[in-house]
Amino acid sequence: MQVASARPVTEAVTATTRPTPVLPSVSSALRAVESLLLGGGQRTARRNAWTAVLEDRRRARDRVEAQHVLEAVSDRASRAT
Repeated sequence: MQVASARPVTEAVTATTRPTPVLPSVSSALRAVESLLLGGGQRTARRNAWTAVLEDRRRARDRVEAQHVLEAVSDRASRAT
């Protein structure tokens, strides 16, 4: 049976109180790479394009929801008459 080597108290205290390094998130890492590779104008154009894509998706969801509401209303109206 082996005995674990004892560490001095100062090492144990500093090892436990040392803050853990914070890793950057994926999005911040991608932004950093983007800033290195692309100029300011290209970066702005790319962000504007992505914003437009997100807005188109939102409009498509709204359109589908409105279609479901209209179909539900038309079904109720046809049954009532």
